[in-house]
Amino acid sequence: MNPQHLKYSQNHEWIRDDGVVFVVGITDYAVEQLGDITYIELPEVGLDVAQDDDVASIESVKAASEVYAPVGGRVAQINQRLLDQPEIVNKSPYEDGWFFKLEDIERAEFDALMSASEYESYLKEQ
Repeated sequence: MNPQHLKYSQNHEWIRDDGVVFVVGITDYAVEQLGDITYIELPEVGLDVAQDDDVASIESVKAASEVYAPVGGRVAQINQRLLDQPEIVNKSPYEDGWFFKLEDIERAEFDALMSASEYESYLKEQ
């Protein structure tokens, strides 16, 4: 079950409104598809991104994948812990395993993302 308080993209990212910043990570479904994550490359703080830009990279035992910006905005912070401990994402994709935080986001893009129930339906169609 995906957390109800998050919004979801078709690329299997989640985003959480923390008031001033918006926290971004990948879903449990994405983690399952990747398997054990061995390396993560994160964006530069201050980078301006558009919705669906590839912002981070993940390497795992199964595949390499990109993490896309679920909304446009500016990278305000990155999760430094993931650089040395990428396996955190496997253990805690919705809490400790967040990738980056965005500020000055495009609110209309955020509002248009899927709710948890819409994302569950989307996964069933895949």
